[in-house]
Amino acid sequence: MPIIGFQFDKIFGERTGSIKGKVDIQHSFNITDIKKEELNLEKKQDVLKFDFNFNVIYKPDLGKISFEGHVLYLETPEKVKKIAEEWKKSKKMPEDIITPVINMILTKSNVKALILSQDINLPPQIQLPKASPVKQKTENYIG
Repeated sequence: MPIIGFQFDKIFGERTGSIKGKVDIQHSFNITDIKKEELNLEKKQDVLKFDFNFNVIYKPDLGKISFEGHVLYLETPEKVKKIAEEWKKSKKMPEDIITPVINMILTKSNVKALILSQDINLPPQIQLPKASPVKQKTENYIG
């Protein structure tokens, strides 16, 4: 079944220092809660709501970017109930459901963090492609 919604509930970005030397960038994200929620689509349906937080910390004491949000996942009512109960007991999820949810969180959060880091003048948290000059060898050129 599909992911039917993604939303940031809280967006925070702060630059607390200036760049001096090497910058260490640490990422983390957590699924903080999974619960059953009723959503009114064509008819009332139960969905899984995955609450998450995502953080990028720039060290030494350079800044921080953090997000809180949620993902809505549509599943059959029986599965929604079973998965929500399993989460309450063991904090575990089936891989076929959690993998697309995690990928959605990482994709959307990394793009948003990249934009926010540019706005507050922090280095990008992911390695971006760079162009380099092409050096042509002319000594063996026979064209």
